Amino acid sequence: MELFLQVLLVIFSIGLITVVLLQKGKSAGLSGAISGGAEHLFGKSKARGMDLVLQRVTVALAAGFFILAIAVAVVS
Repeated sequence: MELFLQVLLVIFSIGLITVVLLQKGKSAGLSGAISGGAEHLFGKSKARGMDLVLQRVTVALAAGFFILAIAVAVVS
């Protein structure tokens, strides 16, 4: 069971890295980081198409990664 969970964790981590690298950057520089975070926080971000799909897949893979990491820690 532990080996299965570890293999699944590796698959999730590779998938998460791939999906994050496929996303395009929001803004550059410090001002972009501040305003980009504020726009994302207050819902002004209008992701459509592939950006929206990548964003949702990233959230799902991240949640699965954390759950699997906790499960592997508990099992071992």
